Amino acid sequence: MNRQLSDRYEPESVESKWIQIWEKKNAFSPNTNAKESFSIVIPPPNVTGNLHIGHALNHTIQDIIIRIERKKGKNVVWVPGMDHAGIATQVVVERELAKEGKKRTDFSREDFIKKVWEWKAHSGGIITKQQRLLGESVDWSKQRFTFDEGLSKAVILVFKKLYEEGLIYRGERIINWCPVTKTAISDIEVEFKEKQGKLYHVRYPKVTAVKAGKAVTNMSPEDYIVVATTRPETMFGDVAVCANPEDKRYVNLKGQSVILPIVDKEIPVLFDSFVDKDFGSGLVKITPAHDLNDFEAGQRLGLAPVNVMNLDGTLNHFAGKYQGMDRFEVRKKLVEELESLGYIEKIENHTHSIGHNQRGGAIIEPLLSTQWFVKIAPLARPAIDAVKSGKVVFQPKMWEKTYFEWMENIKDWCISRQLWWGHRIPAYYAPDGSFMVAESIDEAVSLFNKSGNPLTKHDLKQDEDVLDTWFSSGLWPFSVFGWPETSDELTKYYPTSVLVTGFDIIFFWVARMMMSGLKFMGDVPFKKVLIHGLVRDKDGKKFSKSLGNVVDPLDMMSKYGTDSFRFFLAAVLPEGKDILFDESRLDGYRSFCNKIWNSSRFIFMNLPEDFEIKELNLETLEETDLWILHEFDRTLLNYEKAYSDYHFFEMANLVYDFIWGSFCDWYLELTKARIYGNVTVHSQENARQVLVNILFRALGLLHPFMPFLTEEINSLLSSDLMSLSPFPKAFGVSAENPSVKRMIVLQEIVSKVRNMRAELGVKPEKKCQIILKFNDKDLQSMIEKELKSILQLTKAETISFDQGYIISNTDSVGAFSIGEIILPLAGIFDFEKEKQRLQKEKNQIILEMEKLELKINNPSFVEKAKPEVVEKEREKHATWKEKLESILRALEKIEV
Repeated sequence: MNRQLSDRYEPESVESKWIQIWEKKNAFSPNTNAKESFSIVIPPPNVTGNLHIGHALNHTIQDIIIRIERKKGKNVVWVPGMDHAGIATQVVVERELAKEGKKRTDFSREDFIKKVWEWKAHSGGIITKQQRLLGESVDWSKQRFTFDEGLSKAVILVFKKLYEEGLIYRGERIINWCPVTKTAISDIEVEFKEKQGKLYHVRYPKVTAVKAGKAVTNMSPEDYIVVATTRPETMFGDVAVCANPEDKRYVNLKGQSVILPIVDKEIPVLFDSFVDKDFGSGLVKITPAHDLNDFEAGQRLGLAPVNVMNLDGTLNHFAGKYQGMDRFEVRKKLVEELESLGYIEKIENHTHSIGHNQRGGAIIEPLLSTQWFVKIAPLARPAIDAVKSGKVVFQPKMWEKTYFEWMENIKDWCISRQLWWGHRIPAYYAPDGSFMVAESIDEAVSLFNKSGNPLTKHDLKQDEDVLDTWFSSGLWPFSVFGWPETSDELTKYYPTSVLVTGFDIIFFWVARMMMSGLKFMGDVPFKKVLIHGLVRDKDGKKFSKSLGNVVDPLDMMSKYGTDSFRFFLAAVLPEGKDILFDESRLDGYRSFCNKIWNSSRFIFMNLPEDFEIKELNLETLEETDLWILHEFDRTLLNYEKAYSDYHFFEMANLVYDFIWGSFCDWYLELTKARIYGNVTVHSQENARQVLVNILFRALGLLHPFMPFLTEEINSLLSSDLMSLSPFPKAFGVSAENPSVKRMIVLQEIVSKVRNMRAELGVKPEKKCQIILKFNDKDLQSMIEKELKSILQLTKAETISFDQGYIISNTDSVGAFSIGEIILPLAGIFDFEKEKQRLQKEKNQIILEMEKLELKINNPSFVEKAKPEVVEKEREKHATWKEKLESILRALEKIEV
C-alpha cells in the first residue's frame, strides 16, 4: 500500500475532500442495529443567520460528543435544522424590499409570505453550507425547519390543546410593545439598559384650590401636590394619583381630588401599598394603560385605563394638540409647556433602567393591548420538579439556581406577534366577534355549526397575528421526530441525550422545551443540559460591530485551518465560563496540526510497501515500547474521565500533551535508530508496529476535535473511515511495569540535563559530558541501550556512570529521584562572561519591576484604571519576578 503524505498539510484541499466523501458515503446516518441510542438536536439557528463565533463553539462541542458516541457504537442521530425566526426574517426581507423602493404593505399578506419563501430558498442554505465547512457530522437527511408542514401541524395542535385546557387565553394586559417593528414581544426579549434621564416633578393642583380661583403660579405648596415621573408624555392617560397608605405625609389627602395639568381633568387621590414612599415625592401618577404596576393597581382600585398611544409610538386623540406627534417629541414639548405654565416644581438628573427590544434596540413602550397569552405557572411546576428530582441535570450545576429563580417567578407569556411571517394563530372569528380555535377553517365552521351558529368559510376570518417564534422552538426535541404522529424515531430518540446551549437562552428556549416536553410527551426533552459560556475578545468584551472586534469564524478557518480552529475552541473552554478569543493561540494549534502531519509523514516514509498493521505482543516489546503504550493507556483513562464530566479542555490538552510530548518528542526520537534499521530486524519491526498502532489510536482520540486531519492520515492506515472506527481501547500496560518506571526515571534525567543547560545558558552546539551517580543496573542497561538517542536529546558528547566521581567547582550538579547528575563545564563555558551577562540582565529586570511596583502600589492608579489594565500590570510584574528568580538560580550555580 502506498502511504505517502504531501510535504505540507494543506487544510483547504483536505477539508473539501472529506466533506464530499462523508456525504457521498452517508457516513453520519444512524446505526439502527445498535442497541443503545444517543441523540442531540441542534439549537436551530435562524434562517437569516450566518455562522458566528457562538455557533462555532456550540456546534463544535456537540460534534465532539456526537463523534465520540458514534465511535462507541451507539445508534447516534444529530438532527440539524433552522428556525423560521419570525421577526428577524420579516425585518430582513422588508429591508431587501426597501432597496427596491417597496414596503411590506405594498403586497397582500399571501404575496409577502411568498417573497419570504423565495428569500429563504435563496439565502437559507448559507448557514448549512457553513456547518459543513465546520465539519459537523450531522445526518442532513433529517434536516428540519420550524415552518415545515409537519412541525407546523404540531404547533397548531399544541395551541389548540392548551386553549381547550384553559392554558391559552386571549385578554387585555400590559405588554411590551415595539413601536418600530410594531409588534408585541415577550418579557425576556426586552433588554434593560441603564440610561441617564430626567425625573420630572410636576405640580397637580388640588381641586379645592382651583375652585377657589387660584392660578398655578400663585399657589402655595398647600394648594398642590407634587408627582414625580420619568415619562410625562403618558400623563394624558392618568386616571389617579396614588400614595402609600403608610405614608403619614399624605393622610390628609384621603378623599381629595386633583386636576390633571394641561388636560384639566379631575382625578382622585388614592392609596395602594405598591407605591414606594422613598421614590420622588412619594406620590405617583396612575396610568393603567402604560405601566404594569399601574395596570395592576388600577384593577385593584377599579380604575378604567386610558390608552393615549398609537402603535407607531405617536400620541392619539387623548393628547389633544399633541396628537400624531412622536412620544419623545411630545415629552420635550410638553415639559416646555408645563414649565411655561408653572407646573414644573423641579427637574432632576436620574439614572434608570429602560427596556429595549433585543432586536434592533428600539425603546419598548409598555402598552395595554389585547393579545394571546399562555398561563404558564401550571406548566412550570413539573419542569421545576424535574430538575429538583435530578431527572434533568444542569452542568455546571450553578445554572440550576438561575433556572429555578426564573421558573418560580414566571409570568404569563404573551405569545401573539403582529407580524405576517410565522405560524398564524388558529383562531377564527365570526362577524359578531365570537371565535373558535381550530386546526383548520373547516373544523372552525364545524364547531360554529355545532354551537348553533351556522356559518360558512366565507363568514370567518382568521386571527391576523402569528405566534412567538419560541412557541414552535419549544416543541423542537419531539416535533423533529414526527410528533404528533407516533414513529420509531420518536420512540428511539426521545428524550434526547443532552442539550448543549449557551446560558443566554435558558429562559428563551431551555425552560420552554422542558414545559412542552413534559406536557405533551410526558417526559423530559433531555437528560442533561450542558451550559457553555460566551466567546469574548481577549480583553473580555462582547463581540459587537460597534466595537469593531467581531471575529468571523470562516476567516479563522480559512487562515488557520478548521481543525486548528475547532481544537482552539475546545482547548480553551473552561467549564461554564466565557472563552477569551486570542488569535495567537490559533497559530500554536496550526503548528500542532503540522507536527502531527510531519510526524505521520516521517512514520509512513519509513514503512515498507508491504507493511501490515498487526496486534502487538507485549511479551516481545522493548522497554520504551511498553512505556509509550502505558502513556497512551494513562491518557485514555484520563480522557474518558474528563469526557464523563464534559471537560473538553482537559480532553484536548491530554491529547495535545500525549501526541506532541510523549509520542513525538520522546518515543519517536528514541526509536529513530530502530526505524532506520540500526538494530535487529525484530526490533525494527516492533518499533514500526508500535508507532503505527499508537498513531492510529491517538488519531482516534484526536478525531472528535480534528476530524479532517485525522481522517486524511487514517486513510493511509485503513480503508475504513476514522469517523466510523471503534473508540480506541487501552493496550493494558500497568504503571507498575518495571520498564515503565525505568523510562520515567530516564525522562527525568533527560529533562533535568536540559534544564541545567538552559539555566546556565550552555548553547546547543556545546557538547558536554554527563556523569550519572545511582545504583540501578537495569536503568543503566536501558540508558546504554538507548545511548545514541539520549545523547541526541541532551546534546551531550558522552554519558558515564561513576559512583566515585569527585565534584569540582566547575561542575554543575543536579539531583533526580534516585541519584545525581553532574555536568563538567570546564573548557566549554566561560563562567566570568556569563556571570557579567546575568548580572546585567538582573539589574535591568529589577529596574522594570521597580517601575511596575510604583504603578500597582499606587492607590490612585488602582482606583482609576480599568480592572483588566491593573490585572495586566500585575501579570507583567509576576512574569518579571519569575525571570529574576531564574537568573538568581543561574548566578548561584556559577559562583566560583
